[in-house]
Amino acid sequence: MTPDQTQIALTLVIVLFVFLGSGVWIALSLLGVGWVGLAFFSAVPVEKSLATSIWQTTASWTLAALPLFIWMGEILFRARLSEILFRGIAPWVTWLPGRLMHVNVLGCGVFAAICGSSAATVATIGRMSLPELERNGYNRTLSVGSLAGSGTLGLLIPPSIIMIVYGVAADVSIVRLFLAGVLPGLMLIVLFMGYIGFMAVVRADAVPKESARLSLREKVARSGGLLPVVLLILAVISSIYLGIATATEAAAGGVIGALILAAWTRALNRHMFVESLLSATRLSCMIFFILAGAAFLTTSLAYNGLPRALAGWIGGMDLNPYTLMAALCVLYIVLGCFIEGISMIVLTATVVLPLVSHAGFDLIWFGIFVIIVVEMAQITPPLGFNLFVIQGLTGMGIFKVARAAIPFFLLLLTGAVLLTIFPEIATWLPSTMDRE
Repeated sequence: MTPDQTQIALTLVIVLFVFLGSGVWIALSLLGVGWVGLAFFSAVPVEKSLATSIWQTTASWTLAALPLFIWMGEILFRARLSEILFRGIAPWVTWLPGRLMHVNVLGCGVFAAICGSSAATVATIGRMSLPELERNGYNRTLSVGSLAGSGTLGLLIPPSIIMIVYGVAADVSIVRLFLAGVLPGLMLIVLFMGYIGFMAVVRADAVPKESARLSLREKVARSGGLLPVVLLILAVISSIYLGIATATEAAAGGVIGALILAAWTRALNRHMFVESLLSATRLSCMIFFILAGAAFLTTSLAYNGLPRALAGWIGGMDLNPYTLMAALCVLYIVLGCFIEGISMIVLTATVVLPLVSHAGFDLIWFGIFVIIVVEMAQITPPLGFNLFVIQGLTGMGIFKVARAAIPFFLLLLTGAVLLTIFPEIATWLPSTMDRE
């Protein structure tokens, strides 16, 4: 980087932290930094660049899947889904070491496939599972930790909101990203359940004695409400994988299916419909606003030549590719102490993606890797966002919640390491599309 470019970069970083530190919205902060970069360090007309960059980013048919998936999750969130999940899953895990504690993991996994939001997954499943686990005498620390870790699955298991945002930022296929998230998501579920089972075996006080067993007929009867939810998930994912529908079309079908399911559970009424629509609109507008700000900042940085110069500078350091991944892992964990996942992705995409591509990593694989690292940031002591959600649910001190989440943070780190050693975990399923 030239001395002038170094000065520009430092100025823009300082301006960004001043904006964020003063409580300015992230989207407005990104727009403000982009404006400073163009107005003071280039001869490019700000207003033309602003309009062009925002239009090119937001006028995307692919991005239309985002509000639809959010709306689908909002509908099911209000359709007593957590109660359905708990009643449907609980009878089938009583034979496993850890018994009902596995409901946290499997419930979050199923809800993540519908919702796509980590915080919503934790809040929804936690409202139902934590009181039930405490009432039955399960170890509170392990229960809270398993919820904190499993709630992060909302970012990884498709359809995922953050995957759509990353796909737009990296200009990669949303469908391939969805497919790439399936096996890593299952891998994390196995790691979480394995740890819970291990703790149930080595600690006698972690799990109470088994209550009366249910017959097969009783188990099937209690799980009846879960079948439509599972069918909806399979229909959405399989329609994308089989090429029957695009991600946007599958999202539209998911909304229709969610409305039918809400009507079947008698939760659908005018108030519920309007509230779910307004909530989805608010969240979608926030995300679109952030994407617009990031697009303008990207344009500003590009006109000043900063991404290319920074990529060349780091490339000149001749870092080992895995050293680069370790450094990025630390970067995202630190950022996770201050901002949420979507903002992290759009804020760093301009600089990070060229580096990753230059190092020879597949951008689909990196998308899954960075989402797992963002998941780690969600439960990073002491400021991970999921920790505050659980604190609100339980009334526990934030440091107690953080301590309970540490084993699951380490399991997520293990997942990231396994994904790095065996990239096929993420790339194999998308590669099957090329062979068809």
